[in-house]
Amino acid sequence: MRIRVVAIFLAVFMLVGCRSGKHSVDNAISFRNKLLESNGCSFSAAVTADYGDKIYHFSMDCTTDKEGNLCFTAKEPVSISGITGNIRSGQGEITFDDKVLAFPTIAEERLSPVSCPWVLMKALRSGYIRTSTKESDGFTVSVDDSYAEDALNLEVFIKNNTPHSAEIYWKGRRVLEIFVENFSYL
Repeated sequence: MRIRVVAIFLAVFMLVGCRSGKHSVDNAISFRNKLLESNGCSFSAAVTADYGDKIYHFSMDCTTDKEGNLCFTAKEPVSISGITGNIRSGQGEITFDDKVLAFPTIAEERLSPVSCPWVLMKALRSGYIRTSTKESDGFTVSVDDSYAEDALNLEVFIKNNTPHSAEIYWKGRRVLEIFVENFSYL
């Protein structure tokens, strides 16, 4: 008799657990659909790059178009404030005093901090949604995406149906962290 009670309890527990997990993934897919159906988005990003030997902080205003291409304007540090750039399909350009410089989004085995907002949006638009977990004030999505023949993993916290923050792991190590503010769909 005890075995039947335990078996019934486990069956009910598993069904309830599966339902809530599916609901979380549904939220992630719903968010992705809204992002893909929009004409793009705009947001401010605060990026921290941790390369082990040094930590760098950047902030920028960003806009994406319907295809996921990103334009940015650096705000901080002050030494690069006003520099603008574009990232399309992994290749970037920076404009300074009307001169355009091309840059790879990865250099010397390091993911470029200015590519962080583009990496985030690319993963949200097309990465493999591995898991989604409901939180008290939103949900966290674990997204896998490939980048320069290496896998990236992003842990993205979504609050009020907008990205709030993300950690980007490359080669098993967190290298970039981003906080998103003033997110709006175009």
